[in-house]
Amino acid sequence: MARSESGRDVYSWGWGDFGRLGHGDHSDLLIPHPIKALQGLMIQQIACGDSHCLAVTMDSQVLSWGRNQNGELGLGTAEDSLLPQKIQIFEEIPIKMVAAGAEHSVAITKDGNLYGWGWGRYGNLGLGDRNDRLLPEKVTVDGDKMAMVACGWRHTICVSSSGGLYTNGWGKYGQLGHGDFEDHLVPRKVQALSDKFISQVSGGWRHSMALTSSGQLLGWGWNKFGQIGVGNNFDCCSPMQVNFPHDQKVQMISCGWRHTIAVTERENVYSWGRGANGQLGNGETIDRNVPTIIEAFSVDGSSGQHIESSKPYPSSGKSSSSISERYAIVPDETASGSQPTTSEEGNRHDTSVPESDVN
Repeated sequence: MARSESGRDVYSWGWGDFGRLGHGDHSDLLIPHPIKALQGLMIQQIACGDSHCLAVTMDSQVLSWGRNQNGELGLGTAEDSLLPQKIQIFEEIPIKMVAAGAEHSVAITKDGNLYGWGWGRYGNLGLGDRNDRLLPEKVTVDGDKMAMVACGWRHTICVSSSGGLYTNGWGKYGQLGHGDFEDHLVPRKVQALSDKFISQVSGGWRHSMALTSSGQLLGWGWNKFGQIGVGNNFDCCSPMQVNFPHDQKVQMISCGWRHTIAVTERENVYSWGRGANGQLGNGETIDRNVPTIIEAFSVDGSSGQHIESSKPYPSSGKSSSSISERYAIVPDETASGSQPTTSEEGNRHDTSVPESDVN
């Protein structure tokens, strides 16, 4: 999914089951096509879950579409929506940003309140229980105001206005960072980072990454493929520092399903984790457990090198906050008037939940 620079158009393509592309049908699209229902609304942010999507307009309203089996659309029903619909409860509550997990959704209001809805089996809504919610409900976070939020597959990561990091939800692989492998039903502050100012966060399937205001990157959680980037393949339930060549500071991070990507201050792009399908972009199809440079996108294209294993990170720092979002921003002039190529059958019988995942 991609948003034009002006926000006037949102494009979607790919697998169309459950109406996740927002075009009013279940068809797959082989090329980007503008979502007509969003044209003219001026979209400032979009978020994609497993089979549903969210959009925030410039006037702080929220729309949702796609799969809704567990109420992740926030519309008060469990019916899928083939077209974007406004979440009515937010008509009078201005929203700053949204994030989407596999089957749950979260939002932060302009005054710093957190809301959760959808699938809640692992406490990923932060509401103190394991129940689903068909409508957004306000989450209490130690009286703190929230500045940003991100979701993993079944967990939620929040950053307060004072730079504190909070997590809740599925914790089986240590992805919450609390020093245990337990689920947490309400947002809990990650004490290992209590004296750090977190400026950016991202969640993968079972791992989490956080960037401090001083450009230091930390990771924790599931590490079977080295996606934490600390030089080994052991799961970790506490934040670990990720090291880069020449002690480069990190400016941007993003987690994939089983891999991670970072951009450094020297305008170098690094990737690590699962590489079997070429997702690391380094010309190989092998896993990497330390940051490896993507030469095609990097200023220091010829100087990539591997990093020694990292040590657990204690924590200090302060600054402002932003978040990497799981969609592209494209120039308005790239908008295409060509007709979409579709597939009516698609893969609509596959729920895309990994068979190997243990509930």
